[in-house]
Amino acid sequence: MKEDIIFDPVEGVSIAIVPDDEAATEEGKPGWQVYLLNHNDYPLSNVIISSNGYGTLEDGEKVRTSTLRHVFAEVEPRSAVPVEPIDPDLFHLNNQYWVSYYRGPQIFDKKFIFVPDSIVTANLIPIALLGREGVLHG
Repeated sequence: MKEDIIFDPVEGVSIAIVPDDEAATEEGKPGWQVYLLNHNDYPLSNVIISSNGYGTLEDGEKVRTSTLRHVFAEVEPRSAVPVEPIDPDLFHLNNQYWVSYYRGPQIFDKKFIFVPDSIVTANLIPIALLGREGVLHG
């Protein structure tokens, strides 16, 4: 049963959203790329990332984007993998990335939620694994 599964806290794994000139939108807006970062000295196995956006517009209308799922057989130690491009038009929503992975036989699970309007250039910080600046959620 689900209550029998031990969920240890996730450590050394984060999500970053980084400006990316190659991911520019069709309208010519600067592009942004989502990355999964593994800061640990061990690989992550059978990684599943489920992403979606949700929130409420100014007129009170509820909005929910499609849910996208990404699978990585393994994420090497001290590495970053691109997950998906993200359109800046979605930055006014909650952008959620639900990450599940295995380390040996143990499963780990964590939701990373970027709150509305937190993905802005004023929040950019250096991200060593990428050698670039981005908005980091860890």
